[in-house]
Amino acid sequence: MKFTFTEKKVDLPKSVHRYAEKKVGKLERYFRTEPEVNLVFSVEKDRNKVELTVRAGGTILRVAESTSDMFASIDGAVTALERQLRKHKTRLEKRLRQDAFARSVPEEELSSFVPDGEEREFEVVRAKRFPLKPMTVDEAILQMELLGHTFFAFKNEEGGRFCVVYRRNNGGFGLIEDEG
Repeated sequence: MKFTFTEKKVDLPKSVHRYAEKKVGKLERYFRTEPEVNLVFSVEKDRNKVELTVRAGGTILRVAESTSDMFASIDGAVTALERQLRKHKTRLEKRLRQDAFARSVPEEELSSFVPDGEEREFEVVRAKRFPLKPMTVDEAILQMELLGHTFFAFKNEEGGRFCVVYRRNNGGFGLIEDEG
């Protein structure tokens, strides 16, 4: 596993990093490829927060845990991630093909969501660029669940249209498709 540590508003001893590596390293058995692990440590209002992001084979998993103790936060984040992995592992193996989340789109097909002109009324505080991989609606919903997001943009495998799946307030899922 490749680890990256980030500390926000806190200066931690190396023993915390070693402890995190040891705990997160136990999850390596769930991945076929070597995962990249990003741990962000921060302290907010006397709460020790750990954000754990794992990237492996195009799949991104993310959890966050906040407790009064940094070691307990690490333990909680690892437990939550392991629960998430076990929950979705069966679905990934049974329902989806092996490379379901591998993104491979030519560079010229990449799109940017950042407006060209400078708008003073709206401030873009973060912009992301990513290739849209063709996938089924079920795969997109699963990826959204793995990320813990409320929506996910993708290119529909059936017809190649730009689509967005989202979580509805009533508990179901919605799909927005481009007409073109």
